Amino acid sequence: MEGQEDGRLDPIRSFSLSSFRLGPEVWTEFTSDEDNVVTLNNFCSSQDFSHLFLYWDRDQDQDPGQNSRICVTLDFPPGVASKVLSVSKRSREAVTKENARNILSIQEVDGGDALSCSIALSEVTCALLSDPETSSRWAPGVAEEAVRFMKRQRNEAQVMKAQVDGLTFLPQPDSVSPEGLNDDGGQHLVHTCDGVIVEWAELVSEFLQQDWSRPVLEGLKPTPSEEFNFWWIRLRNLDFIQQQLMSPSAQLVASIVQTGDSVYWSTLRDIYRDVQEALQEAEDVTRNLRPVQDKLKDIQHMEFHQLRDNMAAVMEEVRLLWVRSQFYCSPCRMVVLLQEICNLFIQMSRGFLRGQEVMRGLVSEPRLVLDQIRLVIRTLQTLKEVYAQNQTLLDQSVKQQDSGSPGWDFPSHLVFLHLDHFLRRLHTIQEVFRITLQLEQLDQAVLSGVGGGMWTDLVQEVYQDFLVHVRLLSECSSDPTDPEDQSFQLHLDQFQSQVSHMETQLVSVLSRALEDCSRPWSGAKLVKMFRFVLDRARVRDQLRPQLSRLVTLVLKDLDQAEQVFHHHRDRSRTFGRFCPMAAARLIWTQQVQRRTEEALESYRTIQDLCLDSPEAQLVQQRVQQVEDVLQDFRDSVRSNWSSQLDSDSGFILKHPLVQIRESDLLEVSCSLKVEAVLRGLRYASRDQNMDLQPHTAGLFRTREDVRKIHLHLGHMVSCYNQVVSDVLPVELPLIQDQLQHLNQTMSQLQRRTWGCEGLQLLVQQTQKVLDVHAMVREARANMAAMTQLIQGWAELQLLQLSADWLLEGTSEETCSRIRADGQELLRLTQVNRSLYRADVSSEMWTSYVDYMDAEVQDGLHQLIFRELHFLSDHMNPQTSSSALLTISLQLKETGSVFEPSVGVGLSDFLKTIISDVYAAANQLPRISTSHHGNYQVSLQLDPELSALEHEVMHHLQKVEEEAEHLRAGLDRYSHLWQSDRTTAFQEFLSYSRQLGPEEVEPEQAPPTLKDFQREIESLHRLSAEVTHLDDVIVLHGWLQVDLRPFRDALLSVIDGWKHMYTDHLLSSVSHSLQQVTQRDADDDEAASSSRFPLTQTILLLEAAAVELPEHLAAQLQVVTSL
Repeated sequence: MEGQEDGRLDPIRSFSLSSFRLGPEVWTEFTSDEDNVVTLNNFCSSQDFSHLFLYWDRDQDQDPGQNSRICVTLDFPPGVASKVLSVSKRSREAVTKENARNILSIQEVDGGDALSCSIALSEVTCALLSDPETSSRWAPGVAEEAVRFMKRQRNEAQVMKAQVDGLTFLPQPDSVSPEGLNDDGGQHLVHTCDGVIVEWAELVSEFLQQDWSRPVLEGLKPTPSEEFNFWWIRLRNLDFIQQQLMSPSAQLVASIVQTGDSVYWSTLRDIYRDVQEALQEAEDVTRNLRPVQDKLKDIQHMEFHQLRDNMAAVMEEVRLLWVRSQFYCSPCRMVVLLQEICNLFIQMSRGFLRGQEVMRGLVSEPRLVLDQIRLVIRTLQTLKEVYAQNQTLLDQSVKQQDSGSPGWDFPSHLVFLHLDHFLRRLHTIQEVFRITLQLEQLDQAVLSGVGGGMWTDLVQEVYQDFLVHVRLLSECSSDPTDPEDQSFQLHLDQFQSQVSHMETQLVSVLSRALEDCSRPWSGAKLVKMFRFVLDRARVRDQLRPQLSRLVTLVLKDLDQAEQVFHHHRDRSRTFGRFCPMAAARLIWTQQVQRRTEEALESYRTIQDLCLDSPEAQLVQQRVQQVEDVLQDFRDSVRSNWSSQLDSDSGFILKHPLVQIRESDLLEVSCSLKVEAVLRGLRYASRDQNMDLQPHTAGLFRTREDVRKIHLHLGHMVSCYNQVVSDVLPVELPLIQDQLQHLNQTMSQLQRRTWGCEGLQLLVQQTQKVLDVHAMVREARANMAAMTQLIQGWAELQLLQLSADWLLEGTSEETCSRIRADGQELLRLTQVNRSLYRADVSSEMWTSYVDYMDAEVQDGLHQLIFRELHFLSDHMNPQTSSSALLTISLQLKETGSVFEPSVGVGLSDFLKTIISDVYAAANQLPRISTSHHGNYQVSLQLDPELSALEHEVMHHLQKVEEEAEHLRAGLDRYSHLWQSDRTTAFQEFLSYSRQLGPEEVEPEQAPPTLKDFQREIESLHRLSAEVTHLDDVIVLHGWLQVDLRPFRDALLSVIDGWKHMYTDHLLSSVSHSLQQVTQRDADDDEAASSSRFPLTQTILLLEAAAVELPEHLAAQLQVVTSL
């Protein structure tokens, strides 16, 4: 609030600027201070403050003009030497712009220091002027006049000081003494005292006529604190008046008027009486108001949510005030106090709701604000309730005591006039928040169906438009908690108009959405979703045709449920296949019943919305009709089912527990029927309306025992059949004694029926069957484990193919596994001996062990047979798909040889492989002690394995023959490594060819270049022929021969022959170039010194792919350049 903008402060502003001689900027600075604004606002707005004081404050330690400012306070400022502006209200009401000039009274008064100084100065001056010695020096009459003036000044100062303190000062007469009555001026003295008494009477009368109820009667809303202050100030002022009336000067006045027989003596007595009565009243009221004041002070320091629980205590104190106080038990005073208490709670409620901030909660926190509003309403309603309770207590107390003390018989609407007005405003605000929160659900509304998306979009558009108006209402500047603020009502009317418009739009959307509903449950779902809208009478009335249509859909659904029932009631495939037929029928009727209930539930959703619809009255009738039909059908099914269960139960009770099947095995008698009856009883137990007949009832009582016996018998018979049916010939002698005992036990069960007593004990005695079965099952499991170990050898590979030597022998890993399996076989055999409790030396156990020994030997036989067969197949050219072994052909000094040798070496290797295969059988100990030797010895004597071994050696013999044939074919090149190259070349240089053995002394014929060319080309052809030899040759389909070492060595030999010829030609070229380059030799000598032409020799070397060395090439370039 700024002073220049607040019209309420205009009189104060203009008087202050004029009195203190200030400029407008000082007032602007003054009203800019927040503390000053709060003080001014409290004075103008609150009825608790009736005085305001402004003064000019200047810091004495500063230069003039520095730090000087206007100060304002609600109490008279002490210690102020300068003048003070006193602003007073002529009545206890709030200051507005309109009444500011009429209600405010402004005057200049001296500061507190000035008043004290003026009073003290007057007293001193009067005493000095009254002294004859002092006054003798003054002119006649001047001293007396000065004394009278100073006394008047002192009285005025005392009056002003009393007014500042809120007290009533009774001015005293000047120069009054009893001796004055005997003088001529006695009448004048009486007249003076009469004037004083008249002035006293006016002051006292004006004070005593002050009534705290005046603000209430003027329509203001004071709080109890104002009344408490009023009575406290009144009591203090009355004490002050009484003290003045009892002062010597006042008693002197009373004596003068009494002695002078003044007519105002009675007036003075009335003043004394009125003051005394008022003082008694003030003391009584102040004393009895104190508990109410303390309780209200505690209330004001509480959290708002605690007020409701303390309302009774406040009203209790008010009731006690009525009872205890002599002067306060009047309806007028009590109505005013109760109104003030209501005003206090209204003020606290408005503070709790934060005034203008309430409507902003529509957007930010509507639920929280709504809860706060509801809390305020409940709290204020509690105030009215506790008032009524205390009013009743007073009435009861009056009747019981039969006293003249009245009760609270004044109308309650006088007490709660403002409170009811405030509650109506709160209910209006509450309705706004309630509507906002209800319609907030539109944001989450999603309509289904064909046109659901379109309807949802329309609802969202309506809701978004509504949110705009909610936001406008939340931004209004009015105070909604002030019932007197009519501008807020205009905003409310606009909001209600928008709500009505929105209802019209929602009716349009919902009517079309309801018309799209083809099933009642979909319509009911829509009604539930928009129930908060349909609860509004205007919307409900406009949607009545659509709601009636939903009732019609409910009736249609009930008709369809009845039609489905009549159509499928006699069709067995309608019912479930996993439970008894009767139970399935009952379950099916429950489903039909559930469909009926769903239709009824849909109807109940809309029932209260269309009570006057003619179709609505038919729904209950149709539901009852369908339920009656279903109930008749259920009764019939239960009756037939009960009879069938009783017949089956009687049949079961007559049959034995166990019987023999056609395969000489046992079975539980009537097993399927027992299961069916037990299953039927389980379903029947769930139906409380099922009546059981005698046989069924007896079986039902023992159904748990029968179920356990049936399960136990089934398990026991199954175990017995497994022991008997799967027994091995070698195993039968070992369990013969146990089988005899089992047969005796099962014979007892064949003689007992399901209806016999003590079946549970009999079944418990058959535990031996289960023990024997467990023993036999474990032994057979061990035997199966041994068989699995033996069969697992089929996965082992004793012989493997590798990349290098192709065939590899038995690995250590395979041998380790066979040894481990052998130890496991021995362990399992010993376990079975313990299970059978067999004697090691008994014939039965020997037969059993021999059987297992034969199984082991057969497994080893299969393993070795597979490996030998593998070896034979890979050595058979007709079945072999890849090489089994590999060797190489080497060229040694002695000729071509195989490594390893095809004869002894290969034979020894295969024999080692075969020996390793047989050695696998020696990795495990023999199980049977009746057989001598290990498994290897027995298997080596097996004819089938021996035949395979002979086949392997036969294939070895065949491959030896083919290898020798291969080596013989390659001996056609033997002359290359067997001939002496030096001797052969010397023969060539002498005879231009190699001599035969029959030539003894041939004729010498040195070779020509053609002879050299012939020999070199011959060697080239041999080199090409050798190069095209195969890298690898497979003999007999399984022996791979690597020819590359032989070929490489032979090519090296051929290259040696070629180098011998080309080196000779190079020497010839070198010699020729040396002769050509000699300086002194002539051409003829040079030509005759070379055997071969230089040019042809070089061309021959180039044809033989021989390059000239660098030094010869350099010499050739020199010769060419000559």
